[in-house]
Amino acid sequence: MYNKLKELRYNSKMTAREVALKVGISKPFYCQLENCKRRLSYETALKIALVFGVKPDDLFYDETLKQIKNAD
Repeated sequence: MYNKLKELRYNSKMTAREVALKVGISKPFYCQLENCKRRLSYETALKIALVFGVKPDDLFYDETLKQIKNAD
């Protein structure tokens, strides 16, 4: 689901651990987010977006919308 998230992290040359530390979550939790094993709160989405200097919608909107439409 969060392909943009993983891509942005790779392009920023950051490890999952580095992002997790900046966001204030555990590395396993962050990895689960990237691999669609967990859902995230708006607050966490905002913190992740701030780490990369983008808006939360730039990272999560399209993928979340697809997920919602598929659930119907």
